Amino acid sequence: MDTRSHLRLQIIAAAVVLLIFQLKRLRRHKRNRHSFSYSLVDKIPAQVAYMEKLVGSNVDCFNQLRMNTLTFQKLSYILQNVGGLRESKYCTVQAKTAIFLNVLAHHTKNRTVKFHHRRSGSTFSKYFHEALNSVIRLHSQLLVHPEPVTVTCINDRWKCFQGCLGALDGTYIPVHVCEEDQAKYRTRKGHIATNVLGVCDTEGRFVYVLPGWEGPAADSQVLRAALVKEHSFKVPLGYYYLCDNGYSNTKGFLTPYRGIRYHLSEWGSATNSPVNEKEFFNMKHSKARNVIEQTFGVLKKRWAILRSSSFFSIETQNKIIMACVLLHNYITKEMPIDPIEMESLDANTSNGVNDEYISTIEPSTQWSLRRDEMAVSMFLGSCRFLIG
Repeated sequence: MDTRSHLRLQIIAAAVVLLIFQLKRLRRHKRNRHSFSYSLVDKIPAQVAYMEKLVGSNVDCFNQLRMNTLTFQKLSYILQNVGGLRESKYCTVQAKTAIFLNVLAHHTKNRTVKFHHRRSGSTFSKYFHEALNSVIRLHSQLLVHPEPVTVTCINDRWKCFQGCLGALDGTYIPVHVCEEDQAKYRTRKGHIATNVLGVCDTEGRFVYVLPGWEGPAADSQVLRAALVKEHSFKVPLGYYYLCDNGYSNTKGFLTPYRGIRYHLSEWGSATNSPVNEKEFFNMKHSKARNVIEQTFGVLKKRWAILRSSSFFSIETQNKIIMACVLLHNYITKEMPIDPIEMESLDANTSNGVNDEYISTIEPSTQWSLRRDEMAVSMFLGSCRFLIG
């Protein structure tokens, strides 16, 4: 056999060996692919069993998702039919909702959620953002329209503040930002946080929320921005909210007297009762305005993700804050008996408000005089009650 024929046989033999190798590789790839699909199907019973464990009883559902079983099922229905949350091939709307609520309630990390729910990290992230966006779409349905205090109000906390719509304040929510932005978000106490404006009605339900401002921003600065931005905070003329001295005493916003004891802890026993109209006004103001402090407290106690920073983008973290607020209102509406609530607030009589709104927060002498008149009226009323 000549050299050329021998070389040809070597080439053919090499081609045959390469072909056999490729066939074996292709067969192994197909076998691995089929085994993956079977393992995915095998996960489904475990996923179903975990969901049944989460929502199988009111106690377990509340502990894990912060709402009872019926409230959870109603939320899943609303997110599907109003919020646009859709089922996927291997995940129901209820499962996506449960994953989302579990993360908010316990600030559960990605690796923990994917272990318990038997899903990959990327799949978990996809489902979380789908549910988050669905909740945000419900903002117009879940944010409440406040009703003013009327002359028929019998709630001792609010009856002195006729025309009041509720209370407002700012609160810090820890956030995670990139290193170059940390200085902008660092508060006076050195924490990295966003300054969130919250407005609630007299029953502790949120009316308006503005997240996203840097921690050092002054409360009054955030309020000014809320009044002029698109979809702004609306305060009808003739009505007002209670707020602390971080804001100006002006039309639509009633603050306490400066330099006069104010906080409830300062009043102590009966021997420290108010001695004049300004002290009496501050005491009443403090008791009523405390509703926003209680509401923030319940919000953070309910959703652990608001108590420490998360590694989502700052845009997503702001969405999460809004979603927690909306879910707070939903739970308050659907669960009249909520173990997390600090106390129940009496409902007030309904009354309409006009369509003209306040757009500035400049100090007002007229508003200060109105505060003086209210203080004198409250104090005299209290004196008549004691004498009678």
